[in-house]
Amino acid sequence: MLNLTSYNKLKDENSPYLKQHADNPVNWYPWGEEAFKLAKDKNLPIFLSIGYSTCHWCHVMEKESFEDEEVAQMLNQFFISIKVDREERPEIDSLYMDVCQTMTGSGGWPLSIFMTADKKPFYAATYIPKENKYGRKGLLTILPEIHYLWTEERKKLLQASENIVSHLSKINQNQKAELASNIFEKTVEAIESNYDHQYGGFGSSPKFPMYQYLLFLLHYWKKTGEDKYLSILETTLQQMRAGGIYDQLAFGFHRYSTDREWKMPHFEKMLYDQALMIYIYTAAYQATAKEIYADVVKEIVSFLESEMLAKEGAFFTAIDADSGGEEGKYYLWEKSELKSILNEAQFNRLNKIFDIQANKNINLSLKNVQDYNQLAELKDKLLKHRKERIHPSKDKKILTDWNGLLIAALAKAGFVLKEDRYLKLADDVEKFIHNNMKTNKGRLAHSYYEGEKSKIDNLNDYSFLLWGLIELYQATLKDEYLIKAEKTAKIMKEYFWDQKEEAFYFSAKDNEDLFIKQINANDHSLPSANSIAAFNFLKLAHLKDNLAYQKDAQKIIAAFSDQINKAPSNYIFLVLSNYYFNNPFIEIKIHGDKKYPLAQELIENIRDRYLPDYLIKQQKGDKNNKLSLCKDFVCGIPTDKLNDILKELN
Repeated sequence: MLNLTSYNKLKDENSPYLKQHADNPVNWYPWGEEAFKLAKDKNLPIFLSIGYSTCHWCHVMEKESFEDEEVAQMLNQFFISIKVDREERPEIDSLYMDVCQTMTGSGGWPLSIFMTADKKPFYAATYIPKENKYGRKGLLTILPEIHYLWTEERKKLLQASENIVSHLSKINQNQKAELASNIFEKTVEAIESNYDHQYGGFGSSPKFPMYQYLLFLLHYWKKTGEDKYLSILETTLQQMRAGGIYDQLAFGFHRYSTDREWKMPHFEKMLYDQALMIYIYTAAYQATAKEIYADVVKEIVSFLESEMLAKEGAFFTAIDADSGGEEGKYYLWEKSELKSILNEAQFNRLNKIFDIQANKNINLSLKNVQDYNQLAELKDKLLKHRKERIHPSKDKKILTDWNGLLIAALAKAGFVLKEDRYLKLADDVEKFIHNNMKTNKGRLAHSYYEGEKSKIDNLNDYSFLLWGLIELYQATLKDEYLIKAEKTAKIMKEYFWDQKEEAFYFSAKDNEDLFIKQINANDHSLPSANSIAAFNFLKLAHLKDNLAYQKDAQKIIAAFSDQINKAPSNYIFLVLSNYYFNNPFIEIKIHGDKKYPLAQELIENIRDRYLPDYLIKQQKGDKNNKLSLCKDFVCGIPTDKLNDILKELN
């Protein structure tokens, strides 16, 4: 059979995921005009495959189909095939994932889309096996069917394409409504109704960490004083720390749990999961002063430093679930293997603390979370043995948005835990982005790999970096971060703001790649960029005494008000933004030098409190070293009596 490998166009691409497919016999093209022009000139439909380098089922589909000559010949003859890394081009993935969910009712990766040369889809699926199985049609069935429809009944396909495009265009136009006056209460009711009282977390299986729910519960507990919401948070955090979703040997969280009890995870380790976990465990430590939460933060950071820190100073994207061709093979144990590594006394101690009842595929999880810091020497012994296995591969590209989340998390953790090293790490990441991932016009590059940065940005990059810069300012009171935060906000408004919808596009105005520019604010695995923007614009309004930011935040909230009313728990940061619009942040202002004893005593006091309603601000240049509180943008009389301020905080 003809070897078609030489026509594969992915060899020169910079994405690790695309490079994984560079030797496939499929004539892959990267997303770009060459592929679309060829499809138009040859009058062929496009097969678009979207995945990412640490995706298990993406590996399965590649091995089954994209490395198969029979499938490749059919794709090469009847289609123009395009590969996209969803992490490199999230704006493409987001749009076509909406297509898949609209057409099929579900989504996931790999994402498989058949579409016209003008990028309009007519068929969508996720993983497609080579042969018919799992109750799914295989590629060897689907490809001839679509080829027949394209050549003999194209009008049906084009009509389906127009219908889906029309539907997506309509749902992309947000309806405005009066936001329910009890939206804060409705949100916590929706979260609580989904709570698993036995094992913590939300829903049944698969079970995701749902960081935004946990953060909202902390805010709600602080607002109401109702301890049951703190209890939900603590139960969930402790169950996750005890469970197999947490790597008990080398630390760090896997992507999600496949079961209700948190025991067996999907084994990917993603940078954004670690960032958001650091943030929520730090906040839990502030709220409770329980060392377990501080210890988890320290463990995750140590994992990041040892496994995901690039020599340039930023952090890699992910660690694969697979090794040696099998998911979880690196992490799982057999009981006989554990007995061979440990002596009888050591094994009995291990058995007492960890759940190792099964004989095979044991994923270590604690019987009691209070034993989380036991058996260090046995863990070291097991870890040494585990390191001799084939290590899962790493996706070593650097993403601006995920690193922005990590900046926010490290800054908060560094401040609360008095870890200057974490602040240094956050600053190193910020400087790497500033020095290596910006254009001359101040635009951000979304991704960076082996010295090359991408040419495309998206709203996440700016929104999450803005969050990181504001957290860095809160942790250090260094003006440089506030100056950069304002510049970031300015570019967001210039390139992403839509005057009609009064919210942010996900892709920039000058990015003409897509048939619809999405404007959305619902949370997925990442918090929504519009929501994070609104939340931090409210903070920026106070920190820069600029009400224009507050007005923009109000517009964003209003743009999605109808959707928030219908499903408030999908819009956590917008609900929080609405709360802080109506109950503005209170500023704790340090007049003069932050190093003078009164200011230092204040800062030490603030570290140990969970104070989501308060912002710290320094007014340099004042000769009198005093403190004041500002409410509704009006500041009280400066005082040198710390108790006056602490009384208000209490």
